[in-house]
Amino acid sequence: MREFVRPKVAVSRCLEFDHCRYNGGIISSPIVASLMEYVDFLPVCPEVEIGLGVPRDPVRIILENGEQRLVQSASGRDITEVMEAFCTDFLNSAGDIDGFILKYRSPSCGIKDVKIYPTVALKSVAIGKTSGYFGRAVLKKFSYLPIEDEGRLRNARIKEHFMTRLFMLAAFRKIKSKGRMRDLVAFHTENKYLLMMYSQAELRKLGSIVANKERRAFQELVSEYERHLYSALAKPPRYTSSINVLMHAFGHFSEKLSSQEKVLFFDWIQKYREGKATLCPAINTIRSWAVRFEDQYLTNQTLFEPYPEGLLEVDSVNSQLREDLWE
Repeated sequence: MREFVRPKVAVSRCLEFDHCRYNGGIISSPIVASLMEYVDFLPVCPEVEIGLGVPRDPVRIILENGEQRLVQSASGRDITEVMEAFCTDFLNSAGDIDGFILKYRSPSCGIKDVKIYPTVALKSVAIGKTSGYFGRAVLKKFSYLPIEDEGRLRNARIKEHFMTRLFMLAAFRKIKSKGRMRDLVAFHTENKYLLMMYSQAELRKLGSIVANKERRAFQELVSEYERHLYSALAKPPRYTSSINVLMHAFGHFSEKLSSQEKVLFFDWIQKYREGKATLCPAINTIRSWAVRFEDQYLTNQTLFEPYPEGLLEVDSVNSQLREDLWE
């Protein structure tokens, strides 16, 4: 079992932490709840932080003379400047952050699909969509970090990409703090196949940086590595890249396997290519061969466990349940 560095994640406080919604409510978020065992959270409610209180009149974004403003609907109070000042102060003083989980469609925290209204009138109809004030400040300052809302994280692919980035960047933060070249080399080595899945072009650049033929100082080297690491993880891997990585791993054992074992593996690859199976059977097959043939290099690859196993979810409807459904 891998040991994971605990990521530091800023989260909207109304998600599982506090009854701080405008109506005094709290939002149930399975993803936030499941992460509590593995993550150090920094809860924040921008609206409460600027003194709006709980309960409070709801806020909305309106378009006034071609400019977006944040106002309280009931009173018409404009809180744009005070909210912008809070966002700047909070994000400048937050310290090391590995990622953000923000409230879906919130006029303060939302990262997208936040409604814009023509007036403060409660019955007015939305005329567009934007990001919330805190959400857009986060996106502007930390565009290179994993940033999601709890609505989008219900999508399994988005969640997997978010978790993979989150735990890899947390591990890299620890490498930076140690300041030792051997730790950076180990990090790169253990993440090679996962990075290959994300971007072969960036992997080659990262490998060249780690080789350090120019004998540069660690701080200079790690800063350049960090920039390319962010670039490598910016977009989720394509399914063809996933297949390519597994074929690379398969090459470790191709001469040691029976023809029947090879047929079974390629069958799983084909089913994945056709959308008839997930990548898990093929990955687990490679992982079992790594153990069987005592291939320590592959066994240590983060590809096989990019984030804690306890965060994997199985649909109970489709899994083998303990109880007998036919009784």
